[in-house]
Amino acid sequence: MDVVVIGAGVGGLAVARSLLAAGHQVRIYEQAAALRTGGAGLSIFSNGAAVLHDLGVTLDGVGGRFDRIDALTADGRLRLTSDMAHAAALYGFPNKSVSRRLLLERLADGLPGDLIRYGTACRTVTQVGDRVTATFEDGSTATGDLLIGADGHHSVVRRELWGDDPIRTATFGTWQALSRIDIDLARTHLHLMITGREGACGIIPAGDGKLQWWFDVRWAPGEPRPAAPLAELRRRFGHWASPVPELLAQASEADLDFFGHHWQKVRREWGKGRVTLLGDAAHLMPPTLGQGANQTLEDVWVLGRELAKGGDPAQRLRAYERARYPHVNLVSRLARRSPANWRIPPFVGRMVSETSQSGLLARFSNRLTAALAHEAPAGG
Repeated sequence: MDVVVIGAGVGGLAVARSLLAAGHQVRIYEQAAALRTGGAGLSIFSNGAAVLHDLGVTLDGVGGRFDRIDALTADGRLRLTSDMAHAAALYGFPNKSVSRRLLLERLADGLPGDLIRYGTACRTVTQVGDRVTATFEDGSTATGDLLIGADGHHSVVRRELWGDDPIRTATFGTWQALSRIDIDLARTHLHLMITGREGACGIIPAGDGKLQWWFDVRWAPGEPRPAAPLAELRRRFGHWASPVPELLAQASEADLDFFGHHWQKVRREWGKGRVTLLGDAAHLMPPTLGQGANQTLEDVWVLGRELAKGGDPAQRLRAYERARYPHVNLVSRLARRSPANWRIPPFVGRMVSETSQSGLLARFSNRLTAALAHEAPAGG
């Protein structure tokens, strides 16, 4: 089939790899002038890493592996620990922190040079019979057998399908960075998640002496941002236990970027006819579980499997949406409740199994569920 993809982020590039490998023709239209390489780090858990493996994308030599997640109190006491090495051994794929730029470069590697039409912003989507047409801001059009909206948070394709479906705001916003910080944690495989009355802090080794780190703070739209955010973070979190003060002492204002947390209710059906959605366009959620990119990759994996079955393409798109719904809806509901920011008492945390994350990842994942059922091999 001839497939039109709107958006050249993680989802757009990944679905292009999948569909091209299956013999389809693919064209990607991206409103930005070039490949977007901004953003800090992404957490790629075993489920996302498994899909990348299936797409022929390796994370060897990039990022930082994390084998354990320790949740701490602000004064350094252990709330609970998660054995991520267990999940890696069970599923065959490690959990890593990788820069968004490097992930996009790996996804783009080997794709046709003329695959992406940059500077082409989609404005409308129409369907007539078995053809779908996207009209762009410059008046040009693209028509194909299928159209996939992988155009993110402010998806035009979603708006064309469902109107102005409201985007809701969560109660937290994140100051994030990916930077070289010379502390002992950068040379480990330990992911820290620290919570207190002032908010939350996450720190993950990201390879090459870098850390992926962030601070979650209470936030509401329209609130003025501090003129000197690093000074505000030092004031708010500088008294926390090590390694938070050491990290903040070495941090640079230029490294920081802010985004508020938003979400939309996950629909049972995301598309209509020969149009569907993928990634944030289908299931925008807060980043508190680190599953955003992973759920996008899960979409790609299921969509590829459904289209490979043949038959009526519209029916295959609805089957894809139905297969994804229970998994991604669970992730969305948990992420909306901000579990990463819960202040679980240490005595309660000691009752939680250190390997519970392994089972939770399977509940989040079509790909790992299929592997456990021997429908697809785990490897890596």
